[in-house]
Amino acid sequence: MRRSLSFALLVACLAAGVLSAGLLVGTPSADAQEVTTTGTTTAPPPPPTTTTTTTTTTPTTPTLPRPTTIAAGVTVGGELLVGGLSPAAATAVIKDFFARPVTLQLGKVSLRATPKQLGAAAYVGDAVKRARIVRPGANVPLKVAAPLPRIERYVAALGRRFDRTAVDSQLSLRNGKPFVTEERVGRRLRQASAVRAVFRSLKTHTREPIVLRTDTLVPETTRASIGDVIVIRRGSNKLNLYDGMKLRRTFGVATGESRYPTPLGSFEIVVKWRNPWWYPPQSDWAKDAKPIPPGPGNPLGTRWMGISSPAVGIHGTPDPASIGYSVSHGCIRMLIPEVEWLFNQVDVGTPVYIVQ
Repeated sequence: MRRSLSFALLVACLAAGVLSAGLLVGTPSADAQEVTTTGTTTAPPPPPTTTTTTTTTTPTTPTLPRPTTIAAGVTVGGELLVGGLSPAAATAVIKDFFARPVTLQLGKVSLRATPKQLGAAAYVGDAVKRARIVRPGANVPLKVAAPLPRIERYVAALGRRFDRTAVDSQLSLRNGKPFVTEERVGRRLRQASAVRAVFRSLKTHTREPIVLRTDTLVPETTRASIGDVIVIRRGSNKLNLYDGMKLRRTFGVATGESRYPTPLGSFEIVVKWRNPWWYPPQSDWAKDAKPIPPGPGNPLGTRWMGISSPAVGIHGTPDPASIGYSVSHGCIRMLIPEVEWLFNQVDVGTPVYIVQ
């Protein structure tokens, strides 16, 4: 009985030792220096190396979707409100805004020219892109390409249409009397200022009517400026002095005899002499004559007004009895007091008509 109890105790001890050894092998501690299995001492494996990676995370701003409409209060070109519109609607509105015609006025005539006719174009797409990103209430400029040569050609065409050449009065005879046509004032378009005004209207998007300015072209000769006109009636031996078409005074004269008739036609006074010398003309009736100085016996009297017909003039005569007859050698004779008065009234260049 005592032997049986001792044997059982021994078995129990052995079992406890085996269990303890199993526990030591399965879970080694950090302080363990060796494990004895077959009598050889080995070092425990090194502890595993732990690598720590630090990742820095940058906070990301969320991308906001572009708004589908333009911010409130946004304008384009200084005055066109596009706030609250979609890009497509804003594009259409801006195109209509820019396409408004430029109005030009000359007197009672009003003309309209579209920007397309003037060669201008607006950068509508760029304006819409900017309008979508600006702050509320901002103004977006509307840039415009407006080529000056195209505008200049348009204005030059207006000049050809509206310019008027000044027309001078013309003097002629009607029924033996002076007739003066009415002058016509001309005008010339101020093209340079018109080009600048059209260019500014396109660039600034203003469409206020442009008043075209013109320069007045004044005729050199008018009815009022014609002045004195002399009409000599050869058949009746009369000299009529007109102020334009108004008769001022009538004089009796002597004209050329049938052999040396006073020439008919349109002439003018080319020279005026006081107390002239008389020089014999190259004519058979004066071939033996000699020059005569001024004085009582001078056949020209005291005044000579030569006309543009060779060797023919209006002059005084010491022979008053010849007045009213055709007795001269082609010249027009007048009484000395009357020729002196006429001499003081007319100038070189005064028209002289001699009619039958």
